[in-house]
Amino acid sequence: MEDTIAAISTALGGAISMIRVSGSKAIEKVNNVFKSKDLTKEASHTVHYGYIMDKDEIIDEVLITIMKAPKTYTVEDVVEINCHGGITTTTKILQILLENNIRLAQPGEFTKRAFLNGRIDLIKAESVMDLINVKTQEARKMAINNLKGQVSDKIKELREMLVKILSNIEVNIDYPEYEDIETITTKEIIPQLKHIEKEIKILIENSQKGQLLKDGIKTLIIGKPNVGKSSILNKFLQEEKAIVTDIAGTTRDFVEGTINLNGILLNIIDTAGIRKTKDVVEKIGVDKALSLIDEANLILVVLNGNESLTLEDEFILDKTKNTKSIVVVNKNDLKTKINKTKFKDRIIVDINTKTLDGIKPLEQKITELFQFEKIKGPETNYLSNIRQISLLKEALVSLKNADKGIADKQPIDMVELDIKQSWEKLGEIIGATYNDELLDNLFSKFCVGK
Repeated sequence: MEDTIAAISTALGGAISMIRVSGSKAIEKVNNVFKSKDLTKEASHTVHYGYIMDKDEIIDEVLITIMKAPKTYTVEDVVEINCHGGITTTTKILQILLENNIRLAQPGEFTKRAFLNGRIDLIKAESVMDLINVKTQEARKMAINNLKGQVSDKIKELREMLVKILSNIEVNIDYPEYEDIETITTKEIIPQLKHIEKEIKILIENSQKGQLLKDGIKTLIIGKPNVGKSSILNKFLQEEKAIVTDIAGTTRDFVEGTINLNGILLNIIDTAGIRKTKDVVEKIGVDKALSLIDEANLILVVLNGNESLTLEDEFILDKTKNTKSIVVVNKNDLKTKINKTKFKDRIIVDINTKTLDGIKPLEQKITELFQFEKIKGPETNYLSNIRQISLLKEALVSLKNADKGIADKQPIDMVELDIKQSWEKLGEIIGATYNDELLDNLFSKFCVGK
């Protein structure tokens, strides 16, 4: 990180563009192309008016902010050049900087430097990207909370608890002759481990809810042909996105859409009607629909309330019986012929797609099923992605292995290895331990100017 880097940090084409420069020589190098004051003699966190020059030619009228290490985003000297937002002007200024021995930043390199220089941990770094990509206000709030470090503090607290256990085990292994040192027995270790396990389980549960806040609920609409699946999708989206006809098998592939339901995204997939068919294309659509059952967060099993259950309906009900699903009995504006006692143990809702109000009961049932108000409540200890949650689960498995080791009366130093592995997995979440491949992969997903 010895070199100085630069990148455009705003979308091109706006009224104002901002070019960020970071590195030990950032102020000096920008000063070489700036006409007004000597930036190297100015105080930190000050703004200066002047011109960017290309030799004797004025390129643009700019405002330049200089921020000196260590109180900057990257903990290095940082210069931000605010120029007029035309693409030609902005890219010309960047070109001039690059010609003055400044390197173009890699994707996410500013945030990567902030992490490597100890200003933020990996949870905070990933929250920066979450904040850029959020689609709902609730996801924005979660990203801000993670950026403030609330969940990071929780991970650090759990690691400190494990360190205390490990330290006491080490003392008793290394100095067994000292009677005044607290002796760690299995009776003392077990309640401490159980407490930490409980905290991790709560964090996992909350984080899985947090993923729904961030990524949305993958919602699969499934049913036999002509039960109203596409009409339900269209009513949710309030547009005619899916083709609706009386011809069975109209929908042959996925039709997708996204809605914001009480601050939570529903990523809805309308699938091909489930039936036996000789049509090769339709059969592919049916197979795809069935393959998505295990991947969905929510399944809407749609039945035609105006006719008795068929073998196809019963097949779909059986296929989805162990999933998080709602049985949607459509066409409640007509006479009901379905015997609901056959699936009385399922969550059932009656709707119609004649009006927007007709699907309101379904929206309410989804809200109740996922307890949206609790998800959006004051609890903020949410991890935000699969990497973090997977490591948390691995940490829990290691602690359970330690429990088993104690139950099996394994030597205490063997139990210690499992506890230490849990501590290391928690460390990987915040970046206390990491490898270059992880960082390269993580920050490559960032935009260049962040």
